[in-house]
Parts: sequence; C-alpha cells; structure tokens
Amino acid sequence: MNAVSVIERQDLSNKRLEFGLVEDRLGHYPEFRMFFAKTFDLERKGLADPGFVRAPSGIAYALVFIGRSGEPFPCGLEISAVVDALEPIDGDVLDRDLWAILRWMIGGVGGAWTVEDLVKTGRLYRAPAASS
Repeated sequence: MNAVSVIERQDLSNKRLEFGLVEDRLGHYPEFRMFFAKTFDLERKGLADPGFVRAPSGIAYALVFIGRSGEPFPCGLEISAVVDALEPIDGDVLDRDLWAILRWMIGGVGGAWTVEDLVKTGRLYRAPAASS
C-alpha cells in the first residue's frame, strides 16, 4: 500500500490509540482547516467522531479534531494509531506513516503548500522518514 486513504469509522473495542502527532493551531492557516472540514464532512459531523485514515503500513489512524470556543472548527488535530490494546507499535513504522499522512495532507491542501517543500523542510530538520 503506497497511499493514505480515508476509511470508515473503526471499531475501537479492544483497541487503544497510540499518540503520534498533535497540531494545536490548525486554524493558523485556513487552508488546512478547510481541507480537514471538507475531507471529513466536519461541518455536519462536528466533534461527534474522529476521522479515520489507513496509512501505507496498513495501520488505521484516528484523526481527533479539536474545537475551542470562539475559533473556527477544527482548530487543532491529534493523530493516533489504532492498535490492539496491549500491542506496541514500532516507532519507525509510526514515523513513516505520520510522514505519509503529512504528505497526503499537504497534497490535499495544495496552493502554496507543496509536497516538495515539505520534503525539503523534513530533510533540513533531518526527519528520518523524509529521506525515504
């Protein structure tokens, strides 16, 4: 599997959410907020459920959207892997999947935001997954 895809709500019975990444100021750039609102139908769903994607590793990820009074929704985002309750997740797999999710997000936002610029920034900061 090479791409990130939006998937249906996952059954979280006997599962846990393994924290991966948080962005608490998603609304700083409206394009990012609008991308998630459109992709996950957040105008209608609001805070009712997280969104879910499947990453290249095959692991499902929950995208929990954060709301704050007086700010456009969503104003933040938390990304967590959905894993079996007692199973660890390989840190390298988590990093590669998060990088793929970031690439998917940037590609979806478009405009001034490019995957090429993300990769350059990742390499500048020596993000391990940026070199793969």
